[in-house]
Amino acid sequence: MPTAEKVAVVEELTDVMRQSQGIYLTDFSGLDVTTFTELRKRLHKESVSCRVVKNRLALRAAKEAGVEGLDEMFQGPTGLVCSETDPLIPVRVITEFAKGAEGRPKIKAGLVDGTVYVDEQLERLASLPSREVLLTQLAVVLQSPISGLVYSLNGLLQNLVVVLNAIADKKGEAGGEAPAADAS
Repeated sequence: MPTAEKVAVVEELTDVMRQSQGIYLTDFSGLDVTTFTELRKRLHKESVSCRVVKNRLALRAAKEAGVEGLDEMFQGPTGLVCSETDPLIPVRVITEFAKGAEGRPKIKAGLVDGTVYVDEQLERLASLPSREVLLTQLAVVLQSPISGLVYSLNGLLQNLVVVLNAIADKKGEAGGEAPAADAS
């Protein structure tokens, strides 16, 4: 029979998982307390939650939250890292941190938009630019054809004005006025 404390933990983890844009399971074994505390500080600075979880309780919370695909990853020491805003911040921070901490912690799996990522897929996620950079790149790509069209139309208008001025100058040199139509 579950204790009130375990029920509360499952409810809290369920809420965290439901509200998260990105969920990552890490293996933090091999990290000393000081190093793990430093990682938690870096994650907290980016508004990312990090907690050590009991696999059985976290698995139950994942099922209640409707999180699928991570069941087999709840083995061994597990850290639950979640972000409510940018789903890629945790993978970037952990990957960067692991470079300076002898490859620890390891990310077991990540869940972003209902898709589970593992191994090389996580490395590709970590290398993606931030949301702001992607939006800027999109704006530039969308603006490029419009700018090209504006410049092309402007060039056509300038050419038309030059041609009309040349015609007007030629008519002015030829004697002034155009011949009148015969009325008979």
